Amino acid sequence: MAHIHPTALVHDRAELADDVVIGPYAVIGAEVRIGAGTRVDAHCVIDGRTTIGRDNHFYPFGSIGGMPQDISHGGEVTELVIGDRNTVREFCTFNTGTFKEEGVTRVGNDNWIMAYVHLAHDVQLGNHCVLANNATLAGHVRVGDWATIGGLTGIHQFCKIGAHAMLGFQSHVSQDVPPYMTVDGNPLAVRAVNLTGLRRRDFSNARIGVIRDLHKLLYRDGLTLEQAVERMQALLGQHGAESDADIQVMLDFVAASKRGLVR
Repeated sequence: MAHIHPTALVHDRAELADDVVIGPYAVIGAEVRIGAGTRVDAHCVIDGRTTIGRDNHFYPFGSIGGMPQDISHGGEVTELVIGDRNTVREFCTFNTGTFKEEGVTRVGNDNWIMAYVHLAHDVQLGNHCVLANNATLAGHVRVGDWATIGGLTGIHQFCKIGAHAMLGFQSHVSQDVPPYMTVDGNPLAVRAVNLTGLRRRDFSNARIGVIRDLHKLLYRDGLTLEQAVERMQALLGQHGAESDADIQVMLDFVAASKRGLVR
């Protein structure tokens, strides 16, 4: 049996693994499924069609799986899917998706999400991300793996944040942030390559050197975006398989950008 505090309200149809812990005054809705090892602390509300994986920890006063804050939403049943080993601190709000996309908001694995973070409808958050206090992600935002989003940062609808990017404190994000870059400010500007993050993830000096070349082509050589893409493509095949993969991540991101890159 799950460990449910006597004051908690857990719907009869909710599906909880045997070792789930539900704290005082928490509320678990009818269409919620929670995987093994997950803990839900006091006064946390998990509702909607929400599926949660293993070994997550939800701290007090969160609102997880609420309806999207989208004026066009007509009450359709949509979903929130959360992976494994995520830490979600106090007062976070995660909404379900809308049918403007596939109807699912997704959170990956191993994310560290601090207090008051908001994930709006249809957000797609990758793995190993850090979101500091009061980071606010509007609808349809995409965040790649290993991204770090500083406190009080706001991200506009439909923006994309590339893998390994670092967004500084109070960043105002209204365009796409390329992989590997460090950005901050209002207006937002690219400052450098996220060297600290890459080194922490055991990127070799050779790989980092190529990524610094990508930064130079995009931001230091005075090239148009089309010219920079051509020069990046020309780097493929020159520095080994790992660097080729890093270059391709950048090329794919640029090709998929619809709001334009921060430049």
